[in-house]
Amino acid sequence: MAKESKHPKGLMVLFFTEMWERFGFYLLLGIFTLYMLAGGDEKFPGLGLSNAESADIYGTYLALVYLTPFFGGLIADRLLGYRKSIFIGGILMGFGYLGLAIPNSMPAFFGSLLLIILGNGMFKPNISVLLGKLYEDEKYIHLKDSGFNIFYMGINVGAFICNFVAAYLRIKYGWGWAFAAAGVGMFIGVIWLFFGQRKASRIIEVDKITPAAEGDMSLTQIFLKLFVPAVIAGLLGWFIPGNVFGADSTDAFLFFSIPIVIFYINLVRTAPENEKEPIKALLSVMGVVVVFWAIFHQNGSALTFWTKNNTDREVKGVTEKVLSVLELKEEASSAPRIYQKTGLHGEFEGYALGKNYYFDNHTVNESDKVANNGDYKVPDDIKKIYSVDYV
Repeated sequence: MAKESKHPKGLMVLFFTEMWERFGFYLLLGIFTLYMLAGGDEKFPGLGLSNAESADIYGTYLALVYLTPFFGGLIADRLLGYRKSIFIGGILMGFGYLGLAIPNSMPAFFGSLLLIILGNGMFKPNISVLLGKLYEDEKYIHLKDSGFNIFYMGINVGAFICNFVAAYLRIKYGWGWAFAAAGVGMFIGVIWLFFGQRKASRIIEVDKITPAAEGDMSLTQIFLKLFVPAVIAGLLGWFIPGNVFGADSTDAFLFFSIPIVIFYINLVRTAPENEKEPIKALLSVMGVVVVFWAIFHQNGSALTFWTKNNTDREVKGVTEKVLSVLELKEEASSAPRIYQKTGLHGEFEGYALGKNYYFDNHTVNESDKVANNGDYKVPDDIKKIYSVDYV
């Protein structure tokens, strides 16, 4: 069969679907911790949580986001197929993002995160598999690597533009509008796939449910032998007295992982000889990937804490003019900034007085200046907020 020089039509359909999904995913991650930290005294209030609470929720959310694709892939393979799973996942995530726009409601907040976690599990593994199946035909297989490179550029585009959209909407209208934009983007991706598959019929053709082969574990067996022991171990990690690894959620996650590690060790041990080396190679790659993403996602917690408390965000000259035109600038008062000090695991270690208190509604008069160094006294309303006495 002659080789085609063009990629299958379905590539661009999946490209933009994935682009919009990553737009929402990284928009949320970019402002997630800042939203949880934002107190009631700010122009656009958030949840007013502590650093430790925010880090705990952020880490737990990401752990579950990376867990659910394991089950979403199995469900798509054995029960629903890839397109149906992607549609279900996209719709769940879209409603989850919109739910985060509901202000001052912790039930809505956690319920929305649950929808996003479940939706991600159904969406993320299956769109990549569906793309790979587009290239299984002999006339396309030589283009598979470049096809995935193009697809990955969609991820980068979505992850790039979402930052500007989130910043503009948060600064101009508040947190809810930014979260809602993520939901709108996700629904655009779902609609794009729904209509695009009609013109790229190969997407429909390659979407086939894969029955379990002889010797494969059934979904029930996987659930009983892997998921149930992992949940039991996770609960033990959560409820054991004290903290082994710094926090209950961290203990639960690491204990949860023990049965999974044992499962994969047994998988290698019982595999046919000709499959053992490939499985070992795959597990080695997975181990490196785990370390990479664990470090990468510090950008939404540890790096965000550091940036929030240590970055001088005053701009002047051309930069100020550009940001003003783009409406990405906020007025900052010159009152001293009080922030929480945190330990290695996000634990509270008291308050510190910073150089400036940014992005608040406090005003400082000239009479508030301290004569000897030109600094400002801490306004009484800030003292009241933090219940801390400063001289």
